[in-house]
Amino acid sequence: MKASFHDLINGETPVLVDFYADWCGPCKQQAPILKQLTDRVGDKVRVVKINVDKAQATANKYQVRSIPTMILFKQGKILWRQSGVQPLQTLEGLVKQYGG
Repeated sequence: MKASFHDLINGETPVLVDFYADWCGPCKQQAPILKQLTDRVGDKVRVVKINVDKAQATANKYQVRSIPTMILFKQGKILWRQSGVQPLQTLEGLVKQYGG
């Protein structure tokens, strides 16, 4: 059974959601940065990619107007949100600030 988005973002572990689209150039730049992040921080944060073309209702709910947009959730609350490509240092800092 696939977990719902609501279930994903309501855990104790922070969840970094990357709202992206396959046709988005900056989104393609962000992808390897997210891979590096997960390699470095392991299970301190969960990275979830949401394709805005396939999950329009979720993107609309969180008012995603430009992509990539990153939103960090913990226990269902938005802790941080930013649009545009985010550098690894910024994302690592967030994990240190909000992670376990």
